[in-house]
Amino acid sequence: MVKAGDQNQEQSQYWLAVFGAAAAVTAWGSAGVVIRHIDMGGLAVAVYRFWIYAIALGVWMGARGTRIDLRILRHTMAGGIALALDVALFFSAVKETTIANATVIGALQPIVVGAVAWRFFGERIRGRQILLAAIALMAVTTVILGGASDNQASLFGDLLAVGALFAWSGYFIFSKASRDVLTPAEFTLGTALWTAALNTPLALLFGQDLSWPTTSDWGWLLLLAFGAGIVGHTAMNWSLVRIPLWLGSTFTLLIPVAGTSLAWLFLDEALKPVQIVAMFVVIGALAALVVDQTTADGAQPAPADPEVQRPAVEPT
Repeated sequence: MVKAGDQNQEQSQYWLAVFGAAAAVTAWGSAGVVIRHIDMGGLAVAVYRFWIYAIALGVWMGARGTRIDLRILRHTMAGGIALALDVALFFSAVKETTIANATVIGALQPIVVGAVAWRFFGERIRGRQILLAAIALMAVTTVILGGASDNQASLFGDLLAVGALFAWSGYFIFSKASRDVLTPAEFTLGTALWTAALNTPLALLFGQDLSWPTTSDWGWLLLLAFGAGIVGHTAMNWSLVRIPLWLGSTFTLLIPVAGTSLAWLFLDEALKPVQIVAMFVVIGALAALVVDQTTADGAQPAPADPEVQRPAVEPT
């Protein structure tokens, strides 16, 4: 029998994780607005962003007594490679195809992750949850395409975006799979180190200028690193331990909504009426999805304190 206190604790953990996921996607959505102020190439920005937040997070964890060792790098290699590939492929995709096409393809992530969550993590997704997620996906496509202003699409660029889609999905999957081996902060640190290390030579290969940023660029880079980097990745990885993987992935549909809203607010970018309606549909569908999950028979809440759980013997 599940005690009332345990149920309340599980519900509390669930709602904290929901707010954590919402904070993460909002932070990621702000990245586009911040990057507009940085006079550097996309991959160069990524290199500085990941090195800054990896070093900052490592210093913070070290000060708290966390041992930074090869164990973290070993268990985050797959997730780090996935995240590094996502950054490189998406950067390449937007050079070859429209930003709208690349973003819409990326928005298909919940489909990929949902299939894996059902097959390998035993997560059950009910019919009405699939319907709500589909409504949110269609609405976010409207938000993205409603603001598109060019038609320079290409099949090669679209294929690169598909590669980024699977890499981004892999990052989420590896984050969930690491829950019994690493804390969310350790996973965030390790993947940031891998991403920074792998994207540095890629940036040079693509001819990106990695010279010392200007004072103005440093301010925006720090904001990007601590916002979209530390807040975004740490909050989402923390949340994925406590909510179903498919639900955390579906939250990424809010990234274009947050990005479009912030661009309208801070960059004076126009918003069409159809985009505004679609954004409210996305938010409403996701809110209904979150509430519905609280009564789902297949919901599998995580332990109350996964941060301190470790296997007796590390898996090889």
